[in-house]
Amino acid sequence: MAQRPWRRTGLKPPIPAALGVLLALALLALARLPPSLDCSPHLPPASSPPGPRWEAATPLSGGQARGERPPMPPARLWQDQPPGRGRRRRQGVMGDAPLWFSNDDLQKMQLLASGRVVSKTRVPAHGQVLRVGLRAMGDAEGDALPASPEGDCREGRCGLIKRPGDLYEVLAFHLDRVLGLNRSLPAVARRFTSHLLPYSYTDGSLRPIIWWVPDLQHLEDANNDQNSCALGWLQYQEMLQPHGPTLVAGDAPCSSIPRGEWSRLALFDFLLQVHDRLDRYCCGFQPDPSEPCVEEMLHEKCRNPAELVLVHILVRRSAPSRLVFIDNAGRPQHPEEKLNFRLLQGIDSFPAVAVATLRSGRLQSLLLESLRVDQELWESQGGAEGLRPLLRTIDRRARILLRYIQEHNLTVFGDSPC
Repeated sequence: MAQRPWRRTGLKPPIPAALGVLLALALLALARLPPSLDCSPHLPPASSPPGPRWEAATPLSGGQARGERPPMPPARLWQDQPPGRGRRRRQGVMGDAPLWFSNDDLQKMQLLASGRVVSKTRVPAHGQVLRVGLRAMGDAEGDALPASPEGDCREGRCGLIKRPGDLYEVLAFHLDRVLGLNRSLPAVARRFTSHLLPYSYTDGSLRPIIWWVPDLQHLEDANNDQNSCALGWLQYQEMLQPHGPTLVAGDAPCSSIPRGEWSRLALFDFLLQVHDRLDRYCCGFQPDPSEPCVEEMLHEKCRNPAELVLVHILVRRSAPSRLVFIDNAGRPQHPEEKLNFRLLQGIDSFPAVAVATLRSGRLQSLLLESLRVDQELWESQGGAEGLRPLLRTIDRRARILLRYIQEHNLTVFGDSPC
């Protein structure tokens, strides 16, 4: 019998069944391999830069698109992302809020917006202002305690209800936080229904309520109790001089307040055109006859600078070197041709963060983002469209201030942590 070729060469004959088994095993192994990274719905592509895994899980302000990765709970999102990177909002008692609000801000805003009114007190010399004690909703421990106006206020559970015409103070609070000044007191807009309040406070009108500072420092002089220190205009200008006479602490009024605080105040008051603090006499512009400074014959004193004094210069006993900005309603309708540049007199530098925000061109959008947190104010003003005229006014003043800084070769300074 003739030998087959493969026997001569030492090769084993092919077995069809064995080949079939090997092919099946190869296919099974391929099927059990993990999917390619490019096709995995749970892992970023290999070329993705390092960073928080779920940074695109929720929409961010500024129009960034929603990522296609599976979302994670918000608490995990905040934990994975470092502050100020990849996000600009936080979850708090007021819901989703911008990061310029501290947790303390949000807690106070929540108390002011929804706290139950448990007491009321008239504020001397302020007929249309009420101080109210507040208890947080659902505070079982607080509800068990009897209402104590002084005790509640000492614990930081009081607010000052102002006139409906003072709603601009709420916008001023948001401007303060957006600019990183952090000198104004938390404020919200609210409609009141408590039976403890007079009817004029519960008729459905929207009013601002501002957090009451428990340790605001007042002078003992009954005629000058709206100040923590008595300061005249000429003294103030001397304090602003960078190389003026050195004053030993305590030798001059307000000597504990550093120059940077006055810069923050001047910037804030110029944008809002608040004259009451630095220029209650309207010396920096020609007032209309109906202005209080004219009716009260204050404007006439502009001829003698030695008679001019500053008002509402206040600090807390717990922070005597840090100004507190109160009564910030300002003048939203003050004409541009009458802007009061006297508010800036003597100031040679401004806080860098605030100036950078003004230069960014995003002041209006940041304010809209901030004001949206206060739903009562937002809805009462018609949302973004209703608020834009006011915000455009502030934005124009900001551009004028930036031009003033440039023309006078003024500088900026780094902000302190406080």
